[in-house]
Amino acid sequence: MADEMNTAPAEEAPVEVPSKFKKLVEEVEAMTVLELSELVKVLEKKFGVSAAAVAVAGPAAAAGPAEDVKSTADVELTDAGASKIAVIKAVKEALALGLKEAKDLVDGAPSMLKTGMKKEDAAEFAKKLEAAGAKVTLK
Repeated sequence: MADEMNTAPAEEAPVEVPSKFKKLVEEVEAMTVLELSELVKVLEKKFGVSAAAVAVAGPAAAAGPAEDVKSTADVELTDAGASKIAVIKAVKEALALGLKEAKDLVDGAPSMLKTGMKKEDAAEFAKKLEAAGAKVTLK
């Protein structure tokens, strides 16, 4: 799964960033996952929009809502279980996060770990977390 994530960006064409946005893009690239999550929440409140609605609307309009629901799943950590350290390691490895970000997600259970995954990938991710002792819900 990690290999798929690492090879996907290499296949995409490089994105041309207009000069007026270069500084902003560089600042966003330097942020951690938690900082980006916080930024998204602030922007959602500031402008009264939802980033999730935009992300779902694109594929739903093209593929139809029923097909989108069948092919994707969200992985939610409902409980870290007794071996929290093993769960943190599994989350860190699977999501390519830093130790602090992974620990914060596990400590904040119940928390949504990944949304819009292919069902097969979500099931594999859930199995890894359950093997580490966590309780996971696929939505």
